[in-house]
Amino acid sequence: MPGGRLTQQERQQIALGLADSLPYAEIARRLDRPTSTITREVMRNGGPTAYRADLAHRATERRAHRRRPAPSRGAGSVPQPHGRDAEAVAEYEETLTTVLMASGLTKMTARVLTCLFTTDAGSLTASQLAQRLQVSPASISKAIAFLESQSLVRRERDERRRDRYVVDDELFYQATIAGARSNDQLVETARQGVAILGPHTPAATRLENIARFLDFISESITRAAEQAREVLHTKPETTSNDTAQPSPDHG
Repeated sequence: MPGGRLTQQERQQIALGLADSLPYAEIARRLDRPTSTITREVMRNGGPTAYRADLAHRATERRAHRRRPAPSRGAGSVPQPHGRDAEAVAEYEETLTTVLMASGLTKMTARVLTCLFTTDAGSLTASQLAQRLQVSPASISKAIAFLESQSLVRRERDERRRDRYVVDDELFYQATIAGARSNDQLVETARQGVAILGPHTPAATRLENIARFLDFISESITRAAEQAREVLHTKPETTSNDTAQPSPDHG
């Protein structure tokens, strides 16, 4: 059934779909499953190039067996504000983490970013992140350092002089602009190669075409980001029924 656990036969179909280079959405359609289910299944079991149906099935059985004695603490037991379903939130966080991993982030970095994205405050301290994710402060520090280098998280001090890590309205804009500008060095280096390899040679033409392509992409991304910037500042609409005060995030 679409909402149940994947069967071994379904995992074999996933493996066949990956071997045929089918996109996750097409594999999901054939199995009548959400695309996020297929993405999560593949990424947690070696990725598209290393996925093995038999190994994935055994790994899932082992995880299910370990989970049977439910832990006293975990994502599902964290009190949720706004009447949210804790199980649904935990499932969504796992899905978002998997999608972020598919975009190139390491698992820990993706987990930290997911944690920040899904907290209403949009910021947490290192100790709060470590507590929520049940990992060491060193793991959090390493993940945060990478996210800061990519302009995906910024650091600020709170009233107790603690570092807080923030995802706010501007960060995705800044990360997009930084990503577009990261092409500049490759463009410059490609054009250096044109001069060295000699104009009008096949190799130089190839490098010049790469430079022109990246120039065009960078300009298009920058222009689109400027035009769409205000979307990141859209606030939720409130109604007369919104009388309850939002619950604070639990660290």
